[in-house]
Amino acid sequence: MINHEEILNAFKFRHACKIFDKSKKIPDKDFETIMEAARLSPSSLGLEPWKFLLIQNKNLREKIKKVTWGGQNQIPTASHLLVVLAKKSYFMRYDSKYIYEFMTNIQKHSEEIKQKRLKMIENFQKYDFKLLDDERYLWDWASKQTYIPFANMMTVAAMLGIDSCPIEGFNREKLDSLLEKEINMNKNHFYWHSVTD
Repeated sequence: MINHEEILNAFKFRHACKIFDKSKKIPDKDFETIMEAARLSPSSLGLEPWKFLLIQNKNLREKIKKVTWGGQNQIPTASHLLVVLAKKSYFMRYDSKYIYEFMTNIQKHSEEIKQKRLKMIENFQKYDFKLLDDERYLWDWASKQTYIPFANMMTVAAMLGIDSCPIEGFNREKLDSLLEKEINMNKNHFYWHSVTD
């Protein structure tokens, strides 16, 4: 079992690395563990309003660097460049096809359970948090969820002795257009949220 001191040492070790050692690569097993921590991360109502993109192509990284002001040293030197996306508001509505299919295919709920949960989510969104009063509210709620796996990945990396750096210094519209062009990312599905190395 990991002890209390080891946990706190990982938090003391974790910092926003400003430049990485290009000669070092994260071992596959370590990266798989980091990603599994993301997969196992909790989210509000268990809806996982995120997607992760691993960008390893050096030419694409160079193009990404041109539309960022943060990460100028990190993007070209990082072993792994991971982009965290948040799903757009209309995917996260209680009555969206995404939510229904997520409950069916990922959570494997019966029809009866799905209907009960959909009603609960509707009440939560309409009345408890009033997330449907403005489209921005649902986006804010979804984007906040992405910080959970994001933080967990950085903590696990620190526990493994791996440096990381969260980056939010970029032009979202330019990055959207770039990835739409370069990797056919559908910018109607996601908002950029954060980038980490």
